[in-house]
Amino acid sequence: MKKVAVITDSNSGITQAEGKKLGIAVLPMPFFINEELYYEDINLTQDEFYQFLEQGADIKTSQPTPDAVMSLWDKALETYDEIVYIPMSSGLSGSCATAKMLAQDYGGRVCVVDNQRISWSMKQSVLEAIELSRKGCSAEEIQEILERDALLASIYIAVDTLKYLKKGGRVTPAAAAIASVLNIKPVLQIQGEKLDAFAKVRGKKQAKKTMIDAVEKDMNGRFAGETVYLRVAHTCSDEEGKAWLEELKVRFPGYDIYMDRLALSIACHTGPGALGVLCARELPECGHIEYTPLSGY
Repeated sequence: MKKVAVITDSNSGITQAEGKKLGIAVLPMPFFINEELYYEDINLTQDEFYQFLEQGADIKTSQPTPDAVMSLWDKALETYDEIVYIPMSSGLSGSCATAKMLAQDYGGRVCVVDNQRISWSMKQSVLEAIELSRKGCSAEEIQEILERDALLASIYIAVDTLKYLKKGGRVTPAAAAIASVLNIKPVLQIQGEKLDAFAKVRGKKQAKKTMIDAVEKDMNGRFAGETVYLRVAHTCSDEEGKAWLEELKVRFPGYDIYMDRLALSIACHTGPGALGVLCARELPECGHIEYTPLSGY
């Protein structure tokens, strides 16, 4: 049986410390903040990122360099036979296409997964890849299984302000101003490749209800008859995040629902105060995966 290494990037929300605990490598994503280069979880913490964001800093996401990617692969291949590399969705970044191109020089030893995932859904894919490797699957088999379920996931995100979507050119200044006056909270959706508008509602309470109703509809429709998992993400205070987690637990009893922060690559567009929920099919090949978050929730 070949030894398969699982490698991802920090868009998964997996920190360097958690990566060590899981036995995987995590490529830190680069950010340019006021034209200075930072690397997530290396010389840029979550708290520092949000401080920059609230100060109105010029923040731009960037792709990892080919050298950074290949150096990580080369190191892993010193002790592993194959690699499963799980980058963020190709619909949200060009880094996946770049990785696929680089993998062509590795003679089939590196399989790049493009299963349209980001943040919690991407982290779950990493946990699934680890479990599949433990069950004896090859890198190619893991890639095929993960990509087969690419579209069987939904992420809903309620944005507290349109300020950052306006800054990124995703909404007009006029629309952002009107939304602010009317207390309109957009609910966004990632279902496949893109981050799209899902609904516009009045107030955060209605935004949370809209997301919960959407998840319930998915469970009774798209995922009817399937076993699903639920995850919570946020860019707000831990207290507000925990309150959102409890709301989901009350509405969906019997589910192991874990909470994490949204990946910084999404937080650039949502800004602070965002709440999200993920609903996705549980891989039949893996079943229920036990997970103990380092954060404790």
